[in-house]
Amino acid sequence: MDYGRFLVISIGTGSPTIEHKYNAEEAAKWGTLGWLLHGGSVPLVDVFTQASADMVDFHISVVFRALHSEKNYLRIQDDSMNGKDSSVDIATKENLDKLVQISERLLKKPVSRVNLETGLSEPIENGGTNAEALRKYDQKKNYIF
Repeated sequence: MDYGRFLVISIGTGSPTIEHKYNAEEAAKWGTLGWLLHGGSVPLVDVFTQASADMVDFHISVVFRALHSEKNYLRIQDDSMNGKDSSVDIATKENLDKLVQISERLLKKPVSRVNLETGLSEPIENGGTNAEALRKYDQKKNYIF
């Protein structure tokens, strides 16, 4: 199969700015209850939620690199949101309008890929913006959703 014919678009729902709520020295002293409830949050759930989203992006990036098709995987994600912006269950008109503004801002951001050495998302040199990447593939009429 010619994997170069397809564009896979991964649109993240956004994630809150990573706060340094815990440190290893502190967590090493926790028992079961500490992992279930600490400072008004649930560390165990926080860890799995963040890791799950990151691992999917990392895995798909590895697969597309192995297929020599990394340009055909476009991940659009915002990791700098906070407060109501990062909530997935606030469907007020005000919040939905804010999400439209966030999506328009994301289209203007540079195309980024996960660095497989560091696990961090980094802008691609001469990659253009997310909007430009989407237009480029729209002209080719090759999609996979």
